[in-house]
Amino acid sequence: MQLLSVAIENYVREHSISETLLLSELRRETYLKVLMPRMLSGPVQGSVLAMLVRMVRPQRILEIGTFTGYSAIWMASAMPSGSKLITLDINEELSEMVQKYIRRAKLQDVIETKIGHALEIIPTLEEPFDLVFIDADKINYLNYYELALEKLSSGGFIIADNVLWHGKVVDSGKKADAKTQVLKDFNAFVQQDSRVENVLLPIRDGLMVAQKK
Repeated sequence: MQLLSVAIENYVREHSISETLLLSELRRETYLKVLMPRMLSGPVQGSVLAMLVRMVRPQRILEIGTFTGYSAIWMASAMPSGSKLITLDINEELSEMVQKYIRRAKLQDVIETKIGHALEIIPTLEEPFDLVFIDADKINYLNYYELALEKLSSGGFIIADNVLWHGKVVDSGKKADAKTQVLKDFNAFVQQDSRVENVLLPIRDGLMVAQKK
């Protein structure tokens, strides 16, 4: 389901922060070489993430779901001096590509990659985080959210991607498939969670932004 017309999406992109040539190369290589390239955040969402990072000025970011490193580079490029971004992914096959672009972006001292299951890695992380970006397997979204909330500093933010799931969360014409139902349950849970204040932004495939009280 197309949430916005192509014309509107193009207009939004033309009037937002432009991706760098490096990010454009990474996006093109992702579409050429990687399965399911639409998992990549894209220029508009990348610019939104970068703007949120500039607004929040986090010293520590945790990203759950690296994919090819596109969103990590967008966020890390906007972080204050001396900050750190830790990004987690279970897919070791993309590691070489991710590291190549991190080095080319000169962000190897900012971005730390970890390979493995996030549910196992997150409890081992000691430092509190000011911002957590969740963009991994949808079935575990609520598990990631709970673990992230434990590691989040007071006033920190969790941003969860794909929460509109191609518009399927409002499709009442048929029974929801498993992933759609998981995301509907996730959105409902966050909306009722007294530990946070939240807003769902209809950007690309939907961003749920929740601030820890």
